Amino acid sequence: MTDRQYLSEADAAEIAKYYTRSLDTIGRYIVGNRQVIETILTGILAEGHILIEGVPGTGKTSIAKAVAFISGCDFNRIQGTVDVQPADMIGVRIYDTVTKKFTMQKGPIFSNVLLVDEINRINPKAQSAFIEVMSERQVTIDGITTPLRQPFFVIATQNPREFEGTFPLIEVQRDRFMFSLNTGHLDKEEELMVVRRASDNYLSNNEYEFLLEPVISRDLLARMIGMVTTVRIEEPVLAYIRDLVIATRHHNDIDLGASSRASLAFVRGAKARAACLGRTYVLPDDVKAIAPAVLTHRIRLSSEAEIEGIRTDTTITEIVKNTEVP
Repeated sequence: MTDRQYLSEADAAEIAKYYTRSLDTIGRYIVGNRQVIETILTGILAEGHILIEGVPGTGKTSIAKAVAFISGCDFNRIQGTVDVQPADMIGVRIYDTVTKKFTMQKGPIFSNVLLVDEINRINPKAQSAFIEVMSERQVTIDGITTPLRQPFFVIATQNPREFEGTFPLIEVQRDRFMFSLNTGHLDKEEELMVVRRASDNYLSNNEYEFLLEPVISRDLLARMIGMVTTVRIEEPVLAYIRDLVIATRHHNDIDLGASSRASLAFVRGAKARAACLGRTYVLPDDVKAIAPAVLTHRIRLSSEAEIEGIRTDTTITEIVKNTEVP
């Protein structure tokens, strides 16, 4: 087995510098939700897809747009509605009468950062178009497979409390999101800050173009994603990840435990978090920090647990607390 080249201290410092600068830049436009933004940036450096859940007006779309803008990447948006069809997202092949050939008319999926707003309003047939895209980062139209531009991320939003005219995501699709996050209402001081910004006309639809600026480029982001994969993670930490995932499969209150994709998300996400904090190695604390984002959308409580009012986040906290830390 050949020796691996691990992340250097200089490269870790560079990633941490851009991570901090990204947080500060987004903070000019977004009030609150700092932990959500931190996790999204970590997920992007781990090249993972993000699911943001929350009631209307909690900043889901604004956060996604801000992250896309500062990344320097191509950005497209799909607004979820019941009549969206797969061709509206991935594109179609059209016959050109001049060249006598079929040409590809690409849909919004062909971008670096794709925002799918209210994904649970898209019908199941159209939702299925995302499965290949999110897993293999490619699309197949009329039997012809076309790879997407790299890097590629899906940031999807949904309101978990709205049921009319919605289609719950199937398990196989939820599992393809690396992280799931919840946005909540702001506290008293943060709400006052929003009111002040609105009074000063800092919250108009195009204001983010003036308050934000690209922090990195697409090529630099792709390079840093590659650098993150070289963060060192020792065997005891890998075993700790295994134990957390296995614990979800044997917990009395859980009907459906986490899949092996959760293990992969833990490894990639923990490496990204370590690099964002300027470290070349993963600590158990990195794994703990991302556990809710990795597991919340991947486990399903039993009907008995739900009747008793047991919450998913409480169960995850219990699992993390009871799993031995190396």
